[in-house]
Amino acid sequence: MFTRIGAIALKNDLHNTISLCDALDQPQNKFKTIHIAGTNGKGSTSHMLAAILQQAGYKTGLYTSPHLKDFRERIRINGKMVPKSFVTSFVKAQKIHIQKIEPSFFEVTVAMAFDFFAKEKVDIAVIEVGLGGRLDSTNIITPLLSVITNISLDHTHILGNTLPEIAREKAGIIKKNIPIVIGEQQFEVEEVFIEKAKSAGAPLCFADKELKVAHSRSLNTHLVIDVKRAQNTIYKNLKLDLTGNYQQKNILAVLEAIHQLKKIGYKISDEALFAALRNTKKITGLQGRWQTLSKMPLVICDTGHNIAGIAEVVKNIAATPHRNLHFVIGMVKDKDINGILAILPKSATYYFCQPNIERALSTADLFIQANSHNLQGKIYKNVTEALAIAKKSANIDDLIFIGGSTFVVAEII
Repeated sequence: MFTRIGAIALKNDLHNTISLCDALDQPQNKFKTIHIAGTNGKGSTSHMLAAILQQAGYKTGLYTSPHLKDFRERIRINGKMVPKSFVTSFVKAQKIHIQKIEPSFFEVTVAMAFDFFAKEKVDIAVIEVGLGGRLDSTNIITPLLSVITNISLDHTHILGNTLPEIAREKAGIIKKNIPIVIGEQQFEVEEVFIEKAKSAGAPLCFADKELKVAHSRSLNTHLVIDVKRAQNTIYKNLKLDLTGNYQQKNILAVLEAIHQLKKIGYKISDEALFAALRNTKKITGLQGRWQTLSKMPLVICDTGHNIAGIAEVVKNIAATPHRNLHFVIGMVKDKDINGILAILPKSATYYFCQPNIERALSTADLFIQANSHNLQGKIYKNVTEALAIAKKSANIDDLIFIGGSTFVVAEII
């Protein structure tokens, strides 16, 4: 499994997924889809889109990865996780094919999701890419719309060492004549998308060129924004229950995707859109995105785990009122450890730990590398102990942040 052991678990072609889905009578062709790729933000974007479609009255499938606590988080319809009985019966029924084809864990999961959505006759499914795009198992669908949120350096040992190389992998989800929304216009990679879209005859737009967040503020448990198209305010006081400031980037991709869907006949009222974005976490079950776990002291977690994601976390920490910062951190080996440590606040007290997976960076290694960046703290034997000591040490007006890895957040949640 990639989550446990990393790149060695990947099977970088679509052959196994195609073979599995052929055995299932090609379920991926029996329902409509939206395909979402990107380095950061694709999970939040997928959940917001699914919430809006569901609120608009469509029976909506949602496929995401990884899960935090329960495998079934990956496969949902209208926010409800796939039943345990479906998972077990699917594996039992497909055991012969699984033994013959020898697919990866992810490939089996994708086939299972497509089979579930087809059998349940969803109106539409939002499908999040697992890794990259071109050779990702989800890339056997022909969607109504493709979305790429952004490009930054992550999984460089698999996807490439430069932003254009990574962009070319993500651009692999661009299909012939299928509209493509790019969340962020980034100078280093925009030509990659423009050229690929042109060669595929795919209508392309950059969401942040079409739309702008005109005003934003925090209000209790929501991020409140105004959104403009050209000079016109098209959404006023739009409330998001995903409150990290980085959601201002994701929401533009979401709103432009909705605009494109409305152009091809989807009925999505402003009332449905406002209600969905106000309650995305409740509707879809999303967790781990700048999530408040408790108050007094304020305890927040976030699954950001690469330089771009952690940079957004650091901005959010700076914008959150607090006296002292307590940072519970664990990481996995195949990230840019030094790059991430270099941008973390020097004034925080660090609680070094490691998630309970094979890919984890050892606490000792993390401690040594952190010290070289003048990050001060102590080693703890696991994530739970690190948080417990942080809570004991914190004053009522301090901030405790938990992150560095999806798997650290999963253990806390």
